[in-house]
Amino acid sequence: MVGVLTVAAHIFRNWPKDNLAYFGRERLIQNMNAVTAACIMTKREIYEQVDFMNEEFAVAFNDIDFCLRIRKLGKLIVYNPYVEFVHYESKTRGNDNDPDKIERFQREINLFLETWKEKLAQGDEYYNKNFRLDNDQYAIKTEKVED
Repeated sequence: MVGVLTVAAHIFRNWPKDNLAYFGRERLIQNMNAVTAACIMTKREIYEQVDFMNEEFAVAFNDIDFCLRIRKLGKLIVYNPYVEFVHYESKTRGNDNDPDKIERFQREINLFLETWKEKLAQGDEYYNKNFRLDNDQYAIKTEKVED
C-alpha cells in the first residue's frame, strides 16, 4: 500500500498461505494503487502512455511510481491473488547493505517522497485509514481518526 512504512509496503508479505489476514482480503481480486513489478502485466500502449519506467528509480520504487502514473490516466491496478510465484528479493543484485547501495536507496526514497508528496499526503484510498502507517500488518491506530 502506498504510504505504509513511509513509501510503500507489501501488505500481504509473510502471511501464511492458508491463514486469513484482514477479513481475508489477501484472497480477493481487488483494485490497488500499486503492485510489485516482480509480477506485473500491462498493455504495451499503457506502458508507452506513461513513458515507460522512470529510470531514476534504478532499483527501488520504480514499480510503485509506474503504477501511480497509470492510475493518473484513470486506469485501474488490479491485484489477483490467484497468480502464484516465488520471488527471491534481491537474489541477483545482492543485499542493499554496502554504502553505495544504501546511498542509492536513500536517493530513491527521497525522489519518491518528492514526486508523490501530494498522493502520500492524501493517503491510499484502498487502505483503511484506521490502520497505522508505520506497520504493514494491519495494526490499528490508537488515536481517533478524523473523517
